[in-house]
Amino acid sequence: MGLLDDKVVLVNGGTQGVGAAVARAAVREGATVAVTGRRTGPGETLVAELTSAGGKALFVRADLADAEQAKDSVRQVVAAYGRIDCLVNAAGLTSRGTLLDTTPELFDQHIAINLKAPFFAMQAAVADMVAREAPGTIVNVITSSAHGGQPFLAPYVAAKAGLAGLTRNAAHAHRYDRIRINGLNIGWTETEGEDATQRAFHGAGDDWRERAAARLPMGKLGQPDEIADFVVLLLSDRSGVVTGSVIDWDQNVLGALD
Repeated sequence: MGLLDDKVVLVNGGTQGVGAAVARAAVREGATVAVTGRRTGPGETLVAELTSAGGKALFVRADLADAEQAKDSVRQVVAAYGRIDCLVNAAGLTSRGTLLDTTPELFDQHIAINLKAPFFAMQAAVADMVAREAPGTIVNVITSSAHGGQPFLAPYVAAKAGLAGLTRNAAHAHRYDRIRINGLNIGWTETEGEDATQRAFHGAGDDWRERAAARLPMGKLGQPDEIADFVVLLLSDRSGVVTGSVIDWDQNVLGALD
């Protein structure tokens, strides 16, 4: 459909999982895409895949735990393409910790990846848009756990709930700049990262996906390509004037009880 024709899109945390799916969907819809990640191998592999399919893509190596590198990811995109039109913050740290056993070091790691990196990437992207007096769109990939979450996700929830609030604050601040900023509270999703998390923290075996799906209302885990299509819609003009919305992309209904 060409929803993102002639748009320059940066996907932070874009070399695997939901981020990689967003990159693929954005290229399919006509965008020039840059993806960031800490590891060069997966990043270059994804870029090769996207370019071989006829797209324009760039890998930017960045450790988003460093706020300066988060800002620099935007600067590198602007240097390469002259502007940034769309930003997706898809990176996430999901290591476990409760209120009682979370260390200051673990808490700081979650804040750095899940809140500080999006904050400063948004800062750099919005600065470019404002300087050019151009509209733009941003989507923050958050989590349904931002509403409260499980006890073992305490630092994750703290950081992601902060990102939900930041999304609304920034959207309000820049609505007259025609910069739309929205968030997506995704539910349990089948990704490479989730597979590693289930095995590392919950002793999951090879059948964890099937066991998890059987417990869910729709009989399946969320799929990255489905989320990516929704993100692309929010990035595109087809989502109209929507801004400051944090949408629950999940199969469980907040506040509803059986």
